[in-house]
Amino acid sequence: MSMANKPMNIFDISGRAMTAQLVRLNATASNMANAGTVSGSAATAYRAIRPVFKPVTESAGVSTVQVQSIVSSDTPAVKRHDPGHPLADANGDVWEAGVDSSAELVDMVEASRMYQNNVQVLNTAKSLLLDTIRLGK
Repeated sequence: MSMANKPMNIFDISGRAMTAQLVRLNATASNMANAGTVSGSAATAYRAIRPVFKPVTESAGVSTVQVQSIVSSDTPAVKRHDPGHPLADANGDVWEAGVDSSAELVDMVEASRMYQNNVQVLNTAKSLLLDTIRLGK
């Protein structure tokens, strides 16, 4: 059996889940970095990004996730009248990034906790594996 066709084990499952949470954390970091940025039009204003996950099921009871795509959110840019801003349009308006900072912080905490949970799963699996090996000696 080749390495590509070997069955998933707990390390593969948790590893993929951790990778998914890292993608989620990176998207959130990008959104937070762009919160408050302005643009000269609603069309060019930054929109928050979100990863879309899809389940990967190998067999009954053996599944994990992978990133299917990254999409822009539908949170609208916020129009603000600021005629002195260098990016202001003819009406003196700029558009602030469509990012909800509070929601991003909640998402960041949730992704971080899920990542930590998977680290704990890996540590527990490693500990059980080492204990099993010691029993065989």
